Amino acid sequence: MNKVCYNKFMRVDSGKFKGRRLVENKYDHIRPTTDKVRQALFVKLQFFLPGAKVLDLFCGTGAMGIEALSRGADDVVFVDKDARSVQMTKTNLKNMEITAKVFKCDACAFLERCQDKFDLIILDPPYKSGLYEKVLPIIFDKQLLSDEGIVVCEHAKEDSFDYGKFIVFDEKKYGNIMLTYLKV
Repeated sequence: MNKVCYNKFMRVDSGKFKGRRLVENKYDHIRPTTDKVRQALFVKLQFFLPGAKVLDLFCGTGAMGIEALSRGADDVVFVDKDARSVQMTKTNLKNMEITAKVFKCDACAFLERCQDKFDLIILDPPYKSGLYEKVLPIIFDKQLLSDEGIVVCEHAKEDSFDYGKFIVFDEKKYGNIMLTYLKV
């Protein structure tokens, strides 16, 4: 099996932080969203983002949430259980002079305690981890998504999931990666 090589040097694609460089990803366990997929996601959501409250769950480097802020989101909450991911996210936020909440904790534990509603929830857990089936019911049951909110799931194209009570309203493939868009 060929090892996938991810771009270790990433930049913000658009908005007020356009072109700003994110810290180098030195860790094999962090699989950043490719530039192509990130651009496609945010072009699709460009009119939805201004003023949005976003949850970047399994945030990794923080690139997705930072891109959302760059494109007009009002607030992003970053969550990851890995200390290295949290540190990279904090460093990226500091370098951009962004103040945001970053939590180092298990995604399910965070969601169980969460009392906020989000307009956009970005889910990009480790592939084949079974985490979609764990977090989606919590998001739905606790009503953490705003009335017109969207959940975006990034996963390998061959993976299939039980999205529970969410409605799939769009899916797009980008090579081996798929973005699935959900609503209530």
